[in-house]
Amino acid sequence: MGVLLPFSNGSATTRTLAKGLMNAAELALFDARNPDLLLMPGDEGASPRQAAAAARTLISEGAEIIIGPLFAPSVSAVAPVVRDHGIALIGLSTDRSVGGDGVYLLSYQPETEVQRVVSYSASRGHTNFTAVIPRTAYGDRVLAAFKAEAAKDHVTVRAVLRYDSGTPDLSQTASAASSSGADAILIAQGGQQLAAMAAQLGNPHPQLLGTGLWSEKSLLHESSLSGGWFAAPPAEADAAFQARYRSAYRSTPPQLATLAYDAVSLVAALSKGAPYHRFTDAALTDPDGFSGVSGIFRFMANGSCERGLAILRVEPDGFHIVDPAPQSFQAKAS
Repeated sequence: MGVLLPFSNGSATTRTLAKGLMNAAELALFDARNPDLLLMPGDEGASPRQAAAAARTLISEGAEIIIGPLFAPSVSAVAPVVRDHGIALIGLSTDRSVGGDGVYLLSYQPETEVQRVVSYSASRGHTNFTAVIPRTAYGDRVLAAFKAEAAKDHVTVRAVLRYDSGTPDLSQTASAASSSGADAILIAQGGQQLAAMAAQLGNPHPQLLGTGLWSEKSLLHESSLSGGWFAAPPAEADAAFQARYRSAYRSTPPQLATLAYDAVSLVAALSKGAPYHRFTDAALTDPDGFSGVSGIFRFMANGSCERGLAILRVEPDGFHIVDPAPQSFQAKAS
């Protein structure tokens, strides 16, 4: 299997990330205990052209499937290369637009997070929703998912409030959200802007909902967020992986390391088939999905990744599970 990562990128941070992802891939290969599996690293470099050239080299050297690249422009450049050769690509970009037609994205995507938290909130009796969303590409994706899930759950959208992500004063947006008549407010923001927004909503305020951007531990001390819900893998899900990585490499794994580990583990699980016929679209889109470090996941026909996420509640002493992540997709499919 080829592993295409930005080892020679101009950013030292990106190069460090690439090394951490490769470490995780090697750890997964060791755990697979299959001597027939071979990791073939390729350099995504600093440009889509470099990534495409590296993909051609990997394929010429016998790669049957490629994990990576990391960045969306590189995924777009590599996609026609792998399609021409009839092999699959497991990309690590979060940009859904580059997926599909043999390109699968293993990354965490906001659509699944929004669907999960809105659905859970509706199941707990909330019927009137307002969404506070930045004017960004990320915000556009959140908005589309929010509207779709609200329609599916037959709840009322009271307001959709967009704001510029760099705006220092969000008081007017917060005031509009408070007076919208919602009993649940989705805030698709993290960090200090989230804390400031929540504080300006006043107390008591409607049930607050969030995305994976809420998973920063620094937010635990924000009293205005206490009791808020968001969808994410439970923190303890990858604790064993974190410990094993530290033991093997004497360093802390990067946040995305589990993606590389899961990608290699998935390839290992499918490797028992005949060469050049084992990583098919049918195999990769198995509706039962796969079990990863952070929970279950499955690829959809459009290349996106659906994950089984928990609902977590923000409390001063940590993120508490209020609804566990599903253990299988069977109930959902029935």
